[in-house]
Amino acid sequence: MEYEFMTAATPLPPCMPFPKALAGLPISSTAKVMYCKMLDAMITKKLEDENGILFVYFPVRQLAAELSRCEMTVKRSLNELENVGLIMRVRRRGFAELNRIYILIPKKGTEKT
Repeated sequence: MEYEFMTAATPLPPCMPFPKALAGLPISSTAKVMYCKMLDAMITKKLEDENGILFVYFPVRQLAAELSRCEMTVKRSLNELENVGLIMRVRRRGFAELNRIYILIPKKGTEKT
């Protein structure tokens, strides 16, 4: 593997955002990385609903492949994120429609120290 040392002038490679509030939450590391992946996709794709609120489509199979995890682990991590209030899944009606995932941002002062 090739590498280089970082200096003050070294440009960083593309990075995903990692909100500091995630560090102290009692959720798995897979759920934390998944949240960052979905947050990055939301910022990049900028899909808006009818109210101008950003959301993402992320099928379980695709998340599993991108995170190198099994589908059951991805489903468990999605449930963790939903249970702590970091995402809201809106199930769509119809067989071919994907569920919307709204990425929620913790309000200041609600994170644990």
